[in-house]
Amino acid sequence: MRGCQLTFYTQQNHRHGHQPVADWIMSEVRQLGIRGATLFVGTEGIDHVGKRHAARFFELAEQPVEVVLAITDEEAERLLDVNRAQRVHVFYTRFPIEFGMLGDG
Repeated sequence: MRGCQLTFYTQQNHRHGHQPVADWIMSEVRQLGIRGATLFVGTEGIDHVGKRHAARFFELAEQPVEVVLAITDEEAERLLDVNRAQRVHVFYTRFPIEFGMLGDG
């Protein structure tokens, strides 16, 4: 199949409403019936203004988080439309990919 990889970049302490942005995105993915999202937790990152964010021994609030999806262009548009409608402040990247399954089972 052809589609796109859609990746959202946020931090553990960034919130939308009462939940972390990454959790909100994962919930929306499920509600939209999109299958195949992975949440990655990073150890360190630098944001758009050059500030360093990292997981510390006693403080994980600034820990970088990514939500990565390999989805169709239609699914990506639906998810981005929900984010726009909810006015979620989050950085994302999107680029074309080919994806599929290999093997039995």
